[in-house]
Amino acid sequence: MRDLTKTVIHPEVSHDGFSSLSVPTARASTILFRDAEEYATRGQRGLDGYSYGLHGTPTSRTLEAQLTDLEGGVRTVLVPSGQAAITVIMLTVLMPGDTVLIPDNVYPPVTGFCANYLAPRGINFRVYDPMAGEQISDLFDATTKLVWVESPGSTTMEVQDIPAISKAAKARGILVGCDNTWATPLLFKPLENGADFSMHALSKYAGGHSDLLMGSITVSDLDLRRRLRDTMRMIGLGVSPDDVTLTLRGLETMGVRLAHVGKVSIEFAERLAQMPGVGTVLHPALPSCPGHDIWKRDYSGASGLFSVVLPVSGEPLLAGALAKLKTFAIGSSFGGTRSLIAPMSVKSFRTIAAAQNESTILRISVGLEDPQDLWADLAAFFEAMLPA
Repeated sequence: MRDLTKTVIHPEVSHDGFSSLSVPTARASTILFRDAEEYATRGQRGLDGYSYGLHGTPTSRTLEAQLTDLEGGVRTVLVPSGQAAITVIMLTVLMPGDTVLIPDNVYPPVTGFCANYLAPRGINFRVYDPMAGEQISDLFDATTKLVWVESPGSTTMEVQDIPAISKAAKARGILVGCDNTWATPLLFKPLENGADFSMHALSKYAGGHSDLLMGSITVSDLDLRRRLRDTMRMIGLGVSPDDVTLTLRGLETMGVRLAHVGKVSIEFAERLAQMPGVGTVLHPALPSCPGHDIWKRDYSGASGLFSVVLPVSGEPLLAGALAKLKTFAIGSSFGGTRSLIAPMSVKSFRTIAAAQNESTILRISVGLEDPQDLWADLAAFFEAMLPA
């Protein structure tokens, strides 16, 4: 073997005696086969086999298996973002003439996808009240194929009755998909509560460090997994093994991080609710939050994300109050180590009238800084929001 060949072909080395706690990062585009027959039959390797790097490596299979176990499902697929996970589900189960129901408080890009991509291609969508519960069946017709739920809802934090919605949907043969990013499978398990798809933006609590983008879909039916695989292959979706490695590392500490931020978020929400002039605090742990009783029944705890509906009188003071922040950063997303604040306007995204739609809503994501520093920041912010 000549030198140029030696630079390309790696020597085999012994792995005997090597054992590491970390999962190796297997990077690959090309997968090798031992002979012509193995190559010719690569398409028969099944849901967990390897045929091309785009469709998974041992690194991604490890994360898929870990999430499947946490979710109580049978298989998980990984996609480049949470939004990609939602769109892949819809592209998999909806055909022209079908209808998907989405809650009024859904993550706004989902509404955009339905209106700007699905609808022009003949796939209908209808918006429903997130608190509909079992009465969602009143909206079903022969075209309804999927009900999408997001609980708690984006920004306004309504907790949906997923068992009731799922029961109503199952009675009509309708699938249910759940965005469970707020809770993660540590606080709520959608598949055990009747959903067919449990979806997460792994960019949030699983990744945990605001440095990656990834989504996951877990199912309890192998046929749904096959259909997801076919959709992903046709549109060429895959994830980076390096990002998978970061997610695997983040997952190891998700439990302790979630427990901490959940405790702090509840404490902050309760204290803010007692302060004059703050506005309406939206946190599932508060009895005043829509769906609080459902949260108590179905969830084992809270995460670090909640909202405050700011009083209209303070809105002219918002920019100055945000400028006083020292520990919180201004930014979207949640679930990372850094605490974030984002002033949100939901009016243009909502179709069901509600008083809160007319106000600025402050979305608060608790991170891992010292709670005393965070509270001092919040106290200074809301003091600056009070009219002179």
